[in-house]
Amino acid sequence: MGLRILLASRIFLPEAGAAAYRLAATVRALTEAGHDVTVLTTRPPRGLRAAGGAAAGASEGAAAAEGAAAGDGPRILRWPVLRDASGAVRGYLQYASFDIPLFFRLLAQKPFDLLLVEPPPTTGVVVRLAAALRRRPYVYFSADVSSDAAAGIGVDPRVVAVLRAVERWVITGASGVLSISTGVTLALARLTAGRAKVAEVGTGIDTDTFSLAGPADPHPGPTFVYAGTMSEIQGAGVFVDGFLKILDRYPDARLLMYGGGVELEELRRRAAPAGERIRFMGTADGGTIARALRSATAGLASVRPARGYDFAFATKAFVSLSCGAPVVYAGVGPLRQLVADHGLGQSVDWDAGQAAEAMATALEQPLSDAERRRLSEWVERNYSLRSVGNRAAAAIADAAEAFRQR
Repeated sequence: MGLRILLASRIFLPEAGAAAYRLAATVRALTEAGHDVTVLTTRPPRGLRAAGGAAAGASEGAAAAEGAAAGDGPRILRWPVLRDASGAVRGYLQYASFDIPLFFRLLAQKPFDLLLVEPPPTTGVVVRLAAALRRRPYVYFSADVSSDAAAGIGVDPRVVAVLRAVERWVITGASGVLSISTGVTLALARLTAGRAKVAEVGTGIDTDTFSLAGPADPHPGPTFVYAGTMSEIQGAGVFVDGFLKILDRYPDARLLMYGGGVELEELRRRAAPAGERIRFMGTADGGTIARALRSATAGLASVRPARGYDFAFATKAFVSLSCGAPVVYAGVGPLRQLVADHGLGQSVDWDAGQAAEAMATALEQPLSDAERRRLSEWVERNYSLRSVGNRAAAAIADAAEAFRQR
């Protein structure tokens, strides 16, 4: 008999992002295994409400797209929230606009077997309280350790201490914790002194949406594409500054920046000398990003060092590669060595000068069609999100069964 599972997350399809794709793959795997899933999430940004759902429906998470009403897909219940200037639900007020109503939404739901929750820890607090009142278990999907990240970006140590205590309370109360990498697993062990019940499910990307097959944008001239969050953790400014250094050497080259984040306005100011050759495209659905990457000279990805995310996988690199575009990777993390070992592009320090030279090399040595196919096939073999979703679904079912036996 299938389980009845609730998922609580401030981000879900059609919004683009690693969390949205990962959760959609998990929901798909759960529904395919015969479980009933209800998603409690937010209304997407205005620009994605009409067109985004259709674009998202082409993905591996298609069964989780809005309108899957045939009885074999999830129910998706959306709630209006406050968003920041970039369209993201990020910040204490924005989190509260989702978390406070979520508590009452969870109490109003019909009986269920398990709750699955996506960070931030504030949402985890709400889920732990609601789960206790409903006497149900919950599983925490940990793509990172928020308190480590906060410390890394220089948040007041007193605030970090409180966040660390809250995050530890949420994670140790979970019947299971899903980790996306060995680095996250080790960070969770440090945070909880080994008390977290962790299942490492890995990381990957939606290789149906992000593939070499499909339409490509007819860009006039060579183009670099950055698609993702622009915050102090990613340090996307290294590519803006790097592109400015080669601006005069390659007069036909362009840089397209998709997404938003706390550094967006600062990057706009820094990019001003390039005029229309650096364009900020706003938040876009996966299909739009895939079209841009299929014709791109290279995709760009970065993890800024010493910001609490040195262990992180920048999944935007896999998105680029799956669409056949080599990656220019700047910074730290396990992806740096992967790029070098498997000939996936270029890996450099988080340094504008090095990023500039890597971009210049990509312009001067464009890949053949055969090489672009090799990159796409490598991601399909090694980092398809479908396998991540299957492992996550199995771990969720195990957590529910363990709770039942108690």
